[in-house]
Amino acid sequence: MDLYGYWRSSASYRVRIALAVKQLEFNYHAVHLLKDGGQQHHAAYQQLNPAELVPTLVDGEVTLNQSLAIIEYLEECYPTRTLLPGDAGQRAKIRAFALDLAADLQPLVNLRVQQFLKQQLKVGDDANSRWLEHWFKASFTALEKRLEQTAGDYCFGDQVTLADVCLVPQVYSAERFAPDLTPYPILSAVYQRLQALPEFRQAHPSAQPDAE
Repeated sequence: MDLYGYWRSSASYRVRIALAVKQLEFNYHAVHLLKDGGQQHHAAYQQLNPAELVPTLVDGEVTLNQSLAIIEYLEECYPTRTLLPGDAGQRAKIRAFALDLAADLQPLVNLRVQQFLKQQLKVGDDANSRWLEHWFKASFTALEKRLEQTAGDYCFGDQVTLADVCLVPQVYSAERFAPDLTPYPILSAVYQRLQALPEFRQAHPSAQPDAE
């Protein structure tokens, strides 16, 4: 199994967490999103992933992009330590929480959006910071309300789920831009507990071979 990713990419981070939770071994291939004009745009990687994004997972004859599709694939093929426990209703709620982060928040704050704002629209640093703060605040405010109903040690009770896999990378991303997490005490507490787990430490950006 091979994973192509970037140490600071939140989407790559999600997949690394899932692989660690499931105790799956893989070969890691770094794709630097800034060096050499962005290695994700190079011809060799374009052949692997025409979207020119990370991550990409190769498992035998299967090549996949999109972090949540990759994790769902891992869940089906390697079901040990499931990330989608419970009945159909519970699994749907976990997926919805994950999508709040991966589909609604992350695309608005990721690298290529920030690059477009700055390079093409000439948005200044102050305005870009306000953009990030606005979307993190909107997302985390809603998630805090959801966690009031679902949280135990983690997002959904006391078992690590897909929701936790998606939460940690986005809070890590938010911390880079110094938002105030004080208004989100449940979210912050869950995040701290997850960060202490060995699987999450193993997947942390700072622990990756391409970390700078």
